[in-house]
Amino acid sequence: MGFFTDAYDLFCISLVTKLLGRIYYYRPDSDKPGTLPPNVAAAVNGVALCGTLAGQLFFGWLGDKMGRKRVYGMTLMLMVVCSVASGLSFSDSPNSVMATLCFFRFWLGFGIGGDYPLSATIMSEYANKKTRGAFIAAVFAMQGFGILSGGMVAIIVSAAFKAKYDAPSYADNHLGSTVQQADYVWRIILMFGALPAVLTYYWRMKMPETARYTALVAKNAKQAASDMSKVLQVEIQAEPEKVEHLAMETSNSFGLFSKAFLRRHGLHLLGTTSTWFLLDIAFYSSNLFQKDVFTSVGWIPKAQSMNAIQEVYHIARAQTLIALCSTVPGYWFTVAFIDHVGRFAIQLMGFFFMTVFMFALAIPYHHWKNPDHRIGFVIMYSLTFFFSNFGPNATTFVVPAEIFPARLRSTCHGISAAAGKAGAIIGAFGFLYASQPRKGDADKPDHGYPYGIGMKNALIVLAVSNLLGMLFTFLVPESKGKSLEEMSGENEDDDDAGVEMEQQQNRTVPV
Repeated sequence: MGFFTDAYDLFCISLVTKLLGRIYYYRPDSDKPGTLPPNVAAAVNGVALCGTLAGQLFFGWLGDKMGRKRVYGMTLMLMVVCSVASGLSFSDSPNSVMATLCFFRFWLGFGIGGDYPLSATIMSEYANKKTRGAFIAAVFAMQGFGILSGGMVAIIVSAAFKAKYDAPSYADNHLGSTVQQADYVWRIILMFGALPAVLTYYWRMKMPETARYTALVAKNAKQAASDMSKVLQVEIQAEPEKVEHLAMETSNSFGLFSKAFLRRHGLHLLGTTSTWFLLDIAFYSSNLFQKDVFTSVGWIPKAQSMNAIQEVYHIARAQTLIALCSTVPGYWFTVAFIDHVGRFAIQLMGFFFMTVFMFALAIPYHHWKNPDHRIGFVIMYSLTFFFSNFGPNATTFVVPAEIFPARLRSTCHGISAAAGKAGAIIGAFGFLYASQPRKGDADKPDHGYPYGIGMKNALIVLAVSNLLGMLFTFLVPESKGKSLEEMSGENEDDDDAGVEMEQQQNRTVPV
């Protein structure tokens, strides 16, 4: 449910950015609806990603220092407060409203950032090696339902307000009859994200600390055995001597900035950070700017042909359809196959097909702008989402939680996730400017906005990003069917003890 909330909060902003432009940047002397200037649009879309990057690094490190559970509640409360505050961004001037909104969305992103390393680490340390991939992927798959719910909430809210304004007399080019109601719409959509976070808080606080952290980092074998007895509902005997031995090895081992870490896990960390970075350039660009892509090929009507609330309704309907038909199924295909096919194969396959479909959209781009070919464009575009989720968008989240030592697991996952958000920031800011029409194009930008490279070339850049991600995937090890200790090498100096533990019939904390 934490990831459900994360996805809702991150992506619901894309549903209302056009609406914000029409409310706060409408010019009476213009015959067109208002639009957010590119710098304001980039800030509104990207500031939460900046906060997420900072939160992933900070809470990832804190999760290894203070424990997973203690930090887990902080992130959720921050998300609740900032979701509500984002919808209460009031001021006299448009720029001040946007500045206030950006301030609270930064801290909202900061809380969301903590959920990434903590959720992945907690799930990996609870799950067994045969189904661990499916369990971690299932946590991440809730992101699909969060995106879907964002679209559904926007449809319901906008439909509730737009019913009385569907009469021809209201469907004009101006905001006169809709400005007040439109202002309610975006605030309700943003504040709704606080509801699932509040409902999740109780269960998150009831969750015990993971036994691996308690035993190997906090060195409390008795508490670890007690916690796991409650979780598994079986009697577990603590073995303080073995736990103390393993914990001593752990505490005396290499740190994050040591040569030993660089030798053992340096390439692994490079693999997880680079693939997540390259994936998120394409994934967040595509998600946050779906409305612009759909408008450019004519699937969403031009803004001049509808009032503000009707535009929100059309955008939400299009994005919900994409989420329902491709985004959500892609996540659950990963859950079904990850422990059978393996992480490496799914990630490589996903990057490959994302590259193919992005090039297929970009190279004959003007062919897709023909009204007769729009359905084909939407199908191809949907397939890029399907294979990102039945591919690297899920596996880049799973693998960093499995291959690093317990004392550094949350930190390394946070670093990998932060690299992804750096890619998302580049995607959010770069794609907005790159997709602006080129100088000399028939559809020149209005109001002196800077020229870009055009939508076609922007899609080619995303395709190249996916191709590079496929190459860097070869640095990431396969963790299918292996224990966390086997992947991280934490037990490699204690092979005899490991064999003895495998032969035991009763469950013990080190296992």
